[in-house]
Amino acid sequence: MDERNLSNIERSMMYYGNPKEENVKVKQPELQNDFVNAMQMDPKFQELMMMYRCAIREVQTKMEVLNDEFQTRRKRNPIDTIRSRIKSPSSIYEKLERRGFEKSLPSIMNNLNDVAGVRVVCPFISDIYEVANMLTSQDDIEVMEIKDYIKNPKPNGYRSLHYVIIVPIYLSSGKEYMKVEVQIRTIAMNFWASLEHQMHYKHFDNNEIPDVVNELTRCAETIYNTDTHMQEIRDDIMPMIHK
Repeated sequence: MDERNLSNIERSMMYYGNPKEENVKVKQPELQNDFVNAMQMDPKFQELMMMYRCAIREVQTKMEVLNDEFQTRRKRNPIDTIRSRIKSPSSIYEKLERRGFEKSLPSIMNNLNDVAGVRVVCPFISDIYEVANMLTSQDDIEVMEIKDYIKNPKPNGYRSLHYVIIVPIYLSSGKEYMKVEVQIRTIAMNFWASLEHQMHYKHFDNNEIPDVVNELTRCAETIYNTDTHMQEIRDDIMPMIHK
């Protein structure tokens, strides 16, 4: 194999091997650090991250345009906040390792759907589905995957609407298609998810904190019931507002 044609990431994996092979004796933290360092130095990896950032901008712009339209035509905003993030090299490595995928740039593009993420927070539950429909009905958006955790919440009570979409970006070299995960949830759902994430309880054994999942689920149900009640109040007063 000609090393001159390899990226830093591929060269690092060639030297350190696959940790799942029996004859390779490399500690996982050491391998992860070497991989992360290789990614950060690799121009091809930096270019890939640039493309993901461009894809995020495309999605954010679409959301902002829709929000501006609603404010002008309906005098309200269906979107409260829009946030975005790119997965860190460490998180990319951990997810590839956890799922047993090859550690390479093509593997990142082909196997990970959430390297680029956009989170949209809406006031009401109905806004979630309206925003999602308006975004995915645009003719340059391709829907790759839908997971509705609002209608089918996770065991711990997590609720959100997840889409993986493919969006075109336009570079000097031509058009590229990139995957972006879009999470859409209410303010209340985001409040619960933000606090749940801060607890780091998933690092503990269930026997050490047996009631945590049940308590989180109970809190999530309370929050969802509040969301539903607020939606009902809004629906009741909307006809009076538009008189």
